[in-house]
Amino acid sequence: MKLVDKYVYPRSTRKEIDGLRHYNIDGSASKLPSVTTVIGQTKAKRDREALDAWIARVGETEATKIKIEATQRGTAMHKHLEDFIKGEPSMDLTDRGREAKFMADIIRDRGLNRCSDVYGVEAVLYYPGLYAGCCDLIAKIDDKVSIVDFKQTNKPKQREWIEDYFIQMAAYGMAHDAVYDTAIEQGIIMMCSKDGYYQEFVIEGKEFRDAKHKFLRRLNIYYGG
Repeated sequence: MKLVDKYVYPRSTRKEIDGLRHYNIDGSASKLPSVTTVIGQTKAKRDREALDAWIARVGETEATKIKIEATQRGTAMHKHLEDFIKGEPSMDLTDRGREAKFMADIIRDRGLNRCSDVYGVEAVLYYPGLYAGCCDLIAKIDDKVSIVDFKQTNKPKQREWIEDYFIQMAAYGMAHDAVYDTAIEQGIIMMCSKDGYYQEFVIEGKEFRDAKHKFLRRLNIYYGG
């Protein structure tokens, strides 16, 4: 695995507007909604109802605790992976950090072992005038330029449960293609549960194109179309 300085990714600042994440790209006055903001604000009614039902089942206090722990674990896991890719030492020796490193090491050994060229880590991507986001990894995997997303999970996932993850990667792919005149071929989710179960989901070909269309429809809804 080697870092390749092929694309110049922009600097950005993040700002919460009405509790929703937006990006300011390279000092521009415009504030673009994040990909996750667009997806979150256009979820289907059934998805919102399923989340509400889960909160009602476990209780709001417990639901908040689970979400906070998952967020902290995911953030720490991402940091371990970022440090590994950049060849930097990982310094988080807390209990949460060790738990996250256990998961990151599994992703490293099961997924990143097929990675050759690395173009961007935690790279800011944007589609001019429409949206922006931060991509975990842009790299050549199995000799294909890929959008890679690292996910932690409390329990294994089925493919049909994670459509929004695929849509997110498709949005990043379109943004990269638009700004850098590339043709991103696939998206890969590298996921590990807290008990060490690794899953990998690849989206390419027609499925990848369909995910792009789905995001564009969500974007149209977000902007009131």
